Amino acid sequence: MSTPARPARSGGSSAIGWVLTIGLNVVAPILTYNTLTEDHGWSEFSALLLSGAWPVLDTAVMAAWRRKIDEFAMVTLVFLVITAVVSLVGPHTARALLVKDSAVTGLFGLLCLGTLLAPRPLMFYFGRKFATDGTAASTAWWNGMWEYEGFRSTMRTMTLVWGVAYVAEALVRVALAYVLPTRTMVTLSPVMIYSVLGVLGVWTAWFGKRRAAEGARRQAEAEAAAASGAATA
Repeated sequence: MSTPARPARSGGSSAIGWVLTIGLNVVAPILTYNTLTEDHGWSEFSALLLSGAWPVLDTAVMAAWRRKIDEFAMVTLVFLVITAVVSLVGPHTARALLVKDSAVTGLFGLLCLGTLLAPRPLMFYFGRKFATDGTAASTAWWNGMWEYEGFRSTMRTMTLVWGVAYVAEALVRVALAYVLPTRTMVTLSPVMIYSVLGVLGVWTAWFGKRRAAEGARRQAEAEAAAASGAATA
């Protein structure tokens, strides 16, 4: 069975979706957190709690606009809740905060691994968010791809790699927090976070294209074999 062709992307819809996603799930929470903690003296927990209102707003906007719940915003909200809970546990020394920061990315890795037991893994929903423009046609196309074994295998492999990578990154950062000076880790910690994210992003794009090319090749070979068989019949 041949895979359906990807529908044409809507440039305007895609741009609006990206602006809302990045603005409400990344930029707004960071600005809110930094402003409240640095300029207004709020506690980390209170600032994180209020920052979590932005992904909720994004979910509401997407639900009203596209009449569906956006899983990416829900995961971001869960991630912020986990961060808030972790910030309350244990002492509040500089080293403890660095360890807690590492624990959050580790928990995200475990979340990725946990979804491998769910009907669809986490990268399926992340892929739908970033590989489509959010329109009904592109969303239906992405959902329909799940019936193909190669696509399912790709999504599960991506989820596994992201989960293992973030668990490993968290363990390394926790160990370094007890070995290196705090001043050094304050600089090194975000570098490690974004470096791992960048490497995973590049690998995901490469792996997705490779799997898509392999699928197209197998499909072409199957069609050629079918045509050859029909010609000789």
